[in-house]
Amino acid sequence: MISPTSTFFTATISLLLLSSLTLRAHGQTTSAEPKMISSAWLAGWHTANATPTFDLNNISWSKYTDLYFSFALPTVDTSVLTLDGSNGEVLPSFVEQAHSNGVNAHVSVGGWGGSIYFSTAVGSAENRTQFVKAITDFAANYSLDGINFDWEYPNHQGIGCNVVNADDTDNFLAFLQELRADPVGANLTLSAATALTPFFDSNGIALTNVSAFADIFDFITVMNYDVWGSWNTGVGPNAPLNDSCAAKANQQGSAVSAVTAWYTAGMPVEKIVLGVPSYGHSFSVNQTSAFVSTSTIELAAYPAFNTTDFPLGDSWDTAATEPDACGLLENNGGVYDFWSLIENGYLDAEGNFTSAFPHRFDECSQTPYLYIEDSELMISFDNAESFTAKGNFITDYGLAGFAIWEAGGDYNDILLDAIRSAVGLEDDC
Repeated sequence: MISPTSTFFTATISLLLLSSLTLRAHGQTTSAEPKMISSAWLAGWHTANATPTFDLNNISWSKYTDLYFSFALPTVDTSVLTLDGSNGEVLPSFVEQAHSNGVNAHVSVGGWGGSIYFSTAVGSAENRTQFVKAITDFAANYSLDGINFDWEYPNHQGIGCNVVNADDTDNFLAFLQELRADPVGANLTLSAATALTPFFDSNGIALTNVSAFADIFDFITVMNYDVWGSWNTGVGPNAPLNDSCAAKANQQGSAVSAVTAWYTAGMPVEKIVLGVPSYGHSFSVNQTSAFVSTSTIELAAYPAFNTTDFPLGDSWDTAATEPDACGLLENNGGVYDFWSLIENGYLDAEGNFTSAFPHRFDECSQTPYLYIEDSELMISFDNAESFTAKGNFITDYGLAGFAIWEAGGDYNDILLDAIRSAVGLEDDC
């Protein structure tokens, strides 16, 4: 494979990040640099009534600086946030245990299914003031350190039934400025989970100047996952580190392109956190398409898949019988968490490939694939090697840190330990 610090790989990224970006040598630190953010989201609904559950006792608290309880939801009543569906009863204990372990406790607001009313909440001066109070009262009530805004997406439809307004981004900024001016908001860590491109302006075009947002946010987390899935025409990397080395048609976005876009628009690299996934997507791929040829066991890159057959993933996956936040039935999600790849025997106990299943590691995206021939199932995911490559990228380019969606998707901290080691965080436990 090509090392992420090889001459070719580094040169490719350097060109994309433009000559004006001052690179940091791998491993170089100064006492003035902020602490590397080692973080993850905790999906509240997996702390109870899930098989398996991932509760507070499963969290490796000593390995995190920040954790984001997910999700609080804006509602049709701008003055009300709800924790419905997220086992909100555990939030006080989450905050208590976080603080006792020296971890910053955040709540993430919104999410894919929880962004329906964001536009309404910030859509008028009156609503913005009510929403500021809702956020600050919520933060004070639960003794939170920060709020993570996961609006998917301002002036761009997400799940399908979100309220969308051409002025969403301007209104979001006005809301954030009012929140930051509030005595409670002034002391909160404010962050955002974002798309690979900056927020859309009133014309639906990505902003070229986000400096006003950079003045307010302590950091943003670029959600570098779900880049390829069942909405595409071929199997591709869920979370590519780079895609500039792929054919033009296969360049859907990556960590490199995301950092480039946000940085060139005015977000300092030291305020950019890289979002990394502990899960992958599955596809139904017949054996003729899965392999380069009938005479080899080499998996094909970007093979076509059956667009009428949507595999059900692991026990945490969303089944086609479950309505979404819009009340509609969608296809099976096809999601496989890293732990399930090991528990299903697709990977060994250390998270490595086995000889039982054809596999490949894509040098361009720095992500692996495996194929289960009997069920004609191909899975695109991240492994420890992927997380190491992304950790090296974070360190080499001076990013603020990483955030894993989600903490419960890992297996014995294989992914977490890999990226922590790559960014230079030593574990004492």
